[in-house]
Amino acid sequence: MRGEYIDRKENVLLVGNSGTGKTHIATALGIAACAQGKRVRYVKVTELLTQLMEAREDRVLLRLRKQFSKLDVLILDELGYVPASKIGSELLFDVISSAYECQSLIVTTNLPFENWTEVLSSERLTGATLDRLTHRCHILEASRQSYRLRDAKRRKRTTDSSV
Repeated sequence: MRGEYIDRKENVLLVGNSGTGKTHIATALGIAACAQGKRVRYVKVTELLTQLMEAREDRVLLRLRKQFSKLDVLILDELGYVPASKIGSELLFDVISSAYECQSLIVTTNLPFENWTEVLSSERLTGATLDRLTHRCHILEASRQSYRLRDAKRRKRTTDSSV
């Protein structure tokens, strides 16, 4: 929360099952960075891929990349929920590669690293992406049960006991 990782251009990877608070932690880190005067952008990976593909088609990709380069922290939420196309994977790699050692990335994912090929379309691209993300990185694992599932079970117990 002190933001020292930002000054050192380090990444934060939040890995774990759905509903374990990864997005909440990423958001809290982003808010703390904003409070310190850092330039932060939050985007879901699926939305980022759409933006990148549209920018590429409209021939304004360089403009979008320049906007990203001005950030101190880029939060990429929910990597791994939807597989990317080959072009989408390459564009995402370009964002990650451009940020490498120039700015901090915060990435949330529900996939263990060995399954990232399912999303990034090739072993080579996955290896290069992970190499850049995990070098000088803080990996936080969220291994608890989903808070949504816990809440649903609690509500069911309450309902069952009141019947």
